[in-house]
Amino acid sequence: SAAGTLKSPLPGIVVAINVNVGDVVKKGQQVAILEAMKMENVLQAPVDGTVQSISVNPGDSVLEGVAILAIG
Repeated sequence: SAAGTLKSPLPGIVVAINVNVGDVVKKGQQVAILEAMKMENVLQAPVDGTVQSISVNPGDSVLEGVAILAIG
């Protein structure tokens, strides 16, 4: 569902993905780190659920609004 899709809040480079497909996460849990403008931004799970898919890899450059991972 769209509610469980974590999208990039700004353009940047994916530094780390802290979860794997199948992991159970809680809303607010750190799931990824995005570097933008020389600052690391912690990305948090938007909903409780299970990680369904991960759309990017560490080192990937992403634009604002790009799906990082899906939680269902």
